[in-house]
Amino acid sequence: MAITVTEPTSKQAFGPGTALSCRECGERYDLTPRFACEACFGPLEIAYDFGTVTRADIESGPKSIWRYRSLLPVPADVAELPNMAPGLTPLVRADRLAAELGLDSLHVKDDSGNPTHSFKDRVVAIAVEAARTFGFTTLSCSSTGNLAGAVGAAAARAGFESCVFIPAGLEEAKVVMAAVYGGKVVAIDGNYDDVNRFCSELIGDPAGEGWGFVNMNLRPYYGEGSKTLAYEIAEQLGWRLPEQIVIPIASGSQLTKIDKGFRELVELGLVEDRPYRIFGAQATGCSPVAQAWEKGIDVIQPVKPDTIAKSLAIGNPADGPYVLDIAQRTGGSVEHVSDEEIVDSIKLLARTEGVFAETAGGVTTGVLRKLVREGRLDPKAETVVLNTGDGLKTLNAVDSGVTATIKPSLSAFTGAGLA
Repeated sequence: MAITVTEPTSKQAFGPGTALSCRECGERYDLTPRFACEACFGPLEIAYDFGTVTRADIESGPKSIWRYRSLLPVPADVAELPNMAPGLTPLVRADRLAAELGLDSLHVKDDSGNPTHSFKDRVVAIAVEAARTFGFTTLSCSSTGNLAGAVGAAAARAGFESCVFIPAGLEEAKVVMAAVYGGKVVAIDGNYDDVNRFCSELIGDPAGEGWGFVNMNLRPYYGEGSKTLAYEIAEQLGWRLPEQIVIPIASGSQLTKIDKGFRELVELGLVEDRPYRIFGAQATGCSPVAQAWEKGIDVIQPVKPDTIAKSLAIGNPADGPYVLDIAQRTGGSVEHVSDEEIVDSIKLLARTEGVFAETAGGVTTGVLRKLVREGRLDPKAETVVLNTGDGLKTLNAVDSGVTATIKPSLSAFTGAGLA
């Protein structure tokens, strides 16, 4: 059977983390590799005792997510360990896009600048430190593409073996990025939900002995990496929360953790407590959370994904119900856009701000435009939209190319109407 930890590990390995706590019933467990509550089967997440944390402490830290180590389940010396040190990606002031959409204040949080060019480097970095503590020897995951690459790179850097599982038919660039680091890449004949089910079986089998699945048995630790997006956005805005933010939804974990990060900053007195609205974004071809929102129900009905936004193609999102709760509580909503709108929005963001987003960024930009058009987002409020990956990973989604082919002469240039 898969490796288990029966004795509580050193609390120093998890910094301010004190326990695993069930999001549903509040039951607590030692910090071990588990992800579901034994009492109610609810999801587990990290509980903390932060102590005193100041802006100065954070600002003097490394130029990576490790500047927030006092808010994460990692050891104090994490910046000195072999890891990818992601984070501190640009918050781009998007004045030209704002003007085109009719917004007063807009920023793009561009996470394509992470080591493997997606936000997944953040979550994997936290999971790697947990895997190191628990004595795992192999890192694994079920992935729609970006996570596979992040796991492969992080494993290579930290000295783990890796074996990642993906749905057959992913974008070639993502497959190459997952494979180049030397680990195994296994394609499953099915969609992401099929891959996820297979991995859950492998965890309980002798074949999975010593394996840390970053988004399964290490999920409580892994999920905390998304909080660093919230921390960075607030710090980069001058230690304040945005009034509105548009976040893509795959499993829904990123959105719930950004909300958690904002609330932690308020509780610690690091930012002023002020209202903020969270908007979730999905592709129409895989929009179970948006469909539930439209129907006014709190049950997520699984769908079979059919969209170019493959990084968001999770038909049965685990955190979907919590996304609905957060959208309701903050006065936001959950929306969806078509594949055609996604492509057009990728080009819009590139043309106005020089940010080439992968399809997930097309989803968030498209939903932002839809919200403005339909009057459901305040055009005068300070707004942030997330781009979670690099457009070079999803080149087949856009059809841009050479404008013209000409002879090497001025007459050919002017004759082609290019002057």
